[in-house]
Amino acid sequence: MNLPNTILLFFILISSTLFSNERGVKRDDKTPPNFILIVADDLGYGDLGITGTTQLKTPNIDKLAKSGVFFKNAYVSAPVCSPSRAGFLTGINQVEFGYDNNLGGNQPGFDPEYRGLPIDQKTIADYLKELGYTTGLVGKWHLGYEDQFYPTNRGFDEFWGYRGGSHSYFSGVDKNGKATIECNYKTPQPITYITDDKGDECVGFIERHKKEPFFLYASFNAPHTPMQALKKDMALFDFIEDEKRRTYAAMVYRLDLNVGKIIKKLENESLLENTVIVFLSDNGGPVKTNGSINAPYNGKKGTLYEGGIHIPFIMSWKNNLSKGKIISTPITSLSIAPTFISLADYNHKINIKETFISPDLISVVNGNTSRSEGTSMFWKFTISASIQENGWKLIRIPDRLPMLFNLSEDISEQNDVALQNIELTKSLLKKLGEWEVSLPQPLFMENAMWKKVQLHQYDDKYPITQP
Repeated sequence: MNLPNTILLFFILISSTLFSNERGVKRDDKTPPNFILIVADDLGYGDLGITGTTQLKTPNIDKLAKSGVFFKNAYVSAPVCSPSRAGFLTGINQVEFGYDNNLGGNQPGFDPEYRGLPIDQKTIADYLKELGYTTGLVGKWHLGYEDQFYPTNRGFDEFWGYRGGSHSYFSGVDKNGKATIECNYKTPQPITYITDDKGDECVGFIERHKKEPFFLYASFNAPHTPMQALKKDMALFDFIEDEKRRTYAAMVYRLDLNVGKIIKKLENESLLENTVIVFLSDNGGPVKTNGSINAPYNGKKGTLYEGGIHIPFIMSWKNNLSKGKIISTPITSLSIAPTFISLADYNHKINIKETFISPDLISVVNGNTSRSEGTSMFWKFTISASIQENGWKLIRIPDRLPMLFNLSEDISEQNDVALQNIELTKSLLKKLGEWEVSLPQPLFMENAMWKKVQLHQYDDKYPITQP
């Protein structure tokens, strides 16, 4: 006997819904997108195909940029790993809650209980978890070694990785024989090559949680030291004479392959259209220690020259963002948090404008907001501080007069024009000083030896053209 048409239609709809839920590819219209934050470690600005390299091979990262938006004037809030990550994971300039230094051994006079991301500062994972997301971190943490700072106490449901800042690529420990891989959902497998292992864990996270909204923080350590690459990858770059640069190229190539692995998994699960992907480096390349190049920018990791803070920044969201669009508006990594949260919070439970100063990136892409005339960008890192306003950038360090650069004419910061523009120099210095004295005391300090190291880095010469 034939079913009535209405009953038949109802049966078809129910069957379709069940099938879609099983595959994890259909969701209610009000369901917000997934988020994947992919972070490279110490990647040089000039070391992607989209930023000018002809030596390195980064087809997957380049393809990601061409599928979405590339922010060509993107900055991080600190020139080294730990404070930069404290900034973009909270959406707040980290020095505003006392995170002024890199995370190292505890120094006399400081309480080690505060040596990490303050427990009263909420992370992206905290916010998204409150909004019904499953949250996961794969890889480097570097925001506190003590248990109160542990990722699963900071909003992450799942953690596979290590608490420290660097890690061997071929063994389960760091250079001190510590930092074994930790995991709260399985017994960690033996390390093969850690960049590949991280890629596999990211794919595993997507597989486990493809039927629910998720946030994945894919925190790679490539191409941070130690300089360790696979022989088969090294062979691809045998035309590069310098061994360190050749090793670096191989490490970046392997990073790129694993970015591609993550994207392929999303494609296979029909999740790419419902996933916002952001890719960036946590700071500029250190140049001498890993062979990176920040061209056309001067400087390196640890300095407030452009080479230390001006980073490649990509956002892709298939069929929701213009393909291959290049945004010139200056933005910072502090916008990641308000962007993800505003897209997830369709019921407007969180007051984004009261919580965060930085604009969400969707508004920037749509041209609904921009860094208005006279709006300043500030940086402070141990001995150094900087302000950028209307294309002018002032850097202040202890052993010389403030330096002033006109970035609209001198992106490589080769011509200090402070004395030729003395009134502007004084004005910017005053604004920088007023901001700086409003900041709290640092919660912890790194070893004092780094002060001299950072100071001397401002006198070194750095490559500002591609090899």
